[in-house]
Amino acid sequence: MKRLFDIIASGLGLLILSPLFLILAIWIKLDSNGPVFFRQIRVGRYNKDFKIFKFRSMYIGSDKGSLVTIGGRDPRITRSGYFIRKFKFDELPQLINVFIGDMSIVGPRPEVRHYVNYWTEKQLKVLNIRPGITDPASIKFRNENKLLEKAEDPEKYYIEVIMQEKIKLYLEYVKEHNFWYDIKLIFKTFWVIIKER
Repeated sequence: MKRLFDIIASGLGLLILSPLFLILAIWIKLDSNGPVFFRQIRVGRYNKDFKIFKFRSMYIGSDKGSLVTIGGRDPRITRSGYFIRKFKFDELPQLINVFIGDMSIVGPRPEVRHYVNYWTEKQLKVLNIRPGITDPASIKFRNENKLLEKAEDPEKYYIEVIMQEKIKLYLEYVKEHNFWYDIKLIFKTFWVIIKER
């Protein structure tokens, strides 16, 4: 049932949002050099790598430095990128990943291999299900950039504090998730995005 919902919801989402995708794509291309989409390797179900789709919100080559984004005014972010990130529009192309089966609408957020390498055997159980666009950790740490901005060592703080708390929430989701809980999280995600903008 979950996979069927993912296919229908992502397909309808891509169809309905196609005019917005076109507008954002044109803006991104006019704003800075580089592709419309940012493709990054993430770790998916059963510990297998896949390439995630996101609207590019940073200048080309920015991902070669730190993997964490710090604060709301990270100089690596383009002008269009500030707007796209503010409303979480950069995440919308992940509907493509959902449609083709790499991801689900709801599930633990997929990490890059660099951070998954820090996970314990118990924590790797997160990878027993498909990663998702939103989940309880995404809602709780929706202002993650601001937390990292205050940290003396953002990378260390992410690994030792934020990531550990995220994984706890991921494991709880893996254990307790069901269809109606997913629907509730989807609506909660929309509410949080609208309320805080």
